[in-house]
Amino acid sequence: MPTNELLNFVGGAWRRSEASDRAAVRNPATAETLAWVPLTPADEVAAAVEAAANAFPAWRDTPVGDRVQPLFRLKQLLERDIEELARTITLECGKTYAESEGELRRGIENVETAAGMPILMQGTNNEDVARGIDEHLFRQPLGVVAAITPFNFPGMIPLWFLPYAVASGNCFVLKPSERVPMTTQHLVRLCEEAGFPAGVVSLVNGGKAAVDALLDHPLVRAVSFVGSTPIAKYVYARATANGKRAQCQGGAKNPAIVLPDADLDMATRILADSAFGCAGQRCLATSVAITVGEAKDAFTDRIVEDARTRRVGFGLDEGVQMGPVINPESKERIEGLIATGEREGGRLLVDGREGSVDGFTDGWFLHPTVVADADPHGTLARTEVFGPVLTMLHAATLEDAIALANDRAFGNQACLFTSSGAAARAFRHQVRAGNVGINLGVAAPMAYFPFSGWGESFFGDLHAQGRHGVEFYTETKVVIERWPDDWSRRF
Repeated sequence: MPTNELLNFVGGAWRRSEASDRAAVRNPATAETLAWVPLTPADEVAAAVEAAANAFPAWRDTPVGDRVQPLFRLKQLLERDIEELARTITLECGKTYAESEGELRRGIENVETAAGMPILMQGTNNEDVARGIDEHLFRQPLGVVAAITPFNFPGMIPLWFLPYAVASGNCFVLKPSERVPMTTQHLVRLCEEAGFPAGVVSLVNGGKAAVDALLDHPLVRAVSFVGSTPIAKYVYARATANGKRAQCQGGAKNPAIVLPDADLDMATRILADSAFGCAGQRCLATSVAITVGEAKDAFTDRIVEDARTRRVGFGLDEGVQMGPVINPESKERIEGLIATGEREGGRLLVDGREGSVDGFTDGWFLHPTVVADADPHGTLARTEVFGPVLTMLHAATLEDAIALANDRAFGNQACLFTSSGAAARAFRHQVRAGNVGINLGVAAPMAYFPFSGWGESFFGDLHAQGRHGVEFYTETKVVIERWPDDWSRRF
């Protein structure tokens, strides 16, 4: 049995899984094995759910003002350990240290927001809806809820869900990606240190069997998921078929339109960071740039120069701007999509397959890639690449560009670069996307707004973060009451 095997956290105790299968956790920059993660079997997942269910009655009856006190402590602990957490994210996920720290800052925002739960879950009241009758709406927790989180943001995305779930009175079971489980080990240890009662926060590692066990367990009332669209569809279908609530964030193909009146230096800097930051492995990465009119040549020259000069390497090294992709399978898939785009008529202005990183020959590195003249209806222009590949399209007018932006199954994000308020207003009104940026390349909502997504980028009704998170993790109870009006004769 490997000595650096990761543990599950069940019923307030760290437990070694009896799983017969384990997976290696590898550093994408070096291919070095960092740890071993158990692929927890269904019976152990069930034990975690049952421990959470046993903890629920007491946690639900804990006053909401007391339930948020561990969140205040968790916020301080996250700040205390942010450097160690960021290093862990870089080691197991591959992104740069600055990107790792940035995602933790966004996660901490959600802890801060959820600490306002005494206000966020307030109900409503009406006195005298009829003579002598009052009516009240209360928000009450669901019970046991679960989250299945992806590899690309191992620190932030669990914090999209955990703070809202527990502050509103639920008990929470987390199943992180088996590719990046080390960060969540640390996060859950901080939850333990923050003082959440045993069973309120649980951690089970694993793969598909663990996911299915959560989706099928009758005590799990709601499931949150972030990942690819095919898996999001699967999780949503199986969860809802079992009578559970589900919020499932899927993939994306995010367009950005660049108008001739845009500040092209600013647009290039922002869009290069959006397309190539985190090696393109984020659901808000810009993957299609649509130039309009005279913006084409000037913007293309600038983005090509940025792609060619962006420094790629190990994320903990000074000056590195982009790290590797997560594993060799991802690298091979991305390279295959680049080749497909070229076969479909695309012209490679920058070919990231040709790059290398000195001293890291075993790492899974791709350099930034820019493809011009792509078929707007082809594979590369419509498929989520999830890698550092920017596809260039061109349109004669803003209306044509919006039509190109809307001609896709996804609807996670769309951005516009312009100095015209009228153009910005027309764009935000017409574009079909749940997160819209004006002169922004990553339209990531603050924690007190929902992380919206449309089309095949989201399955469900209530998104993560903010009031949507509160509504997702609570159910409403309406109480209508009449009291006798002879109280004066009783005293």
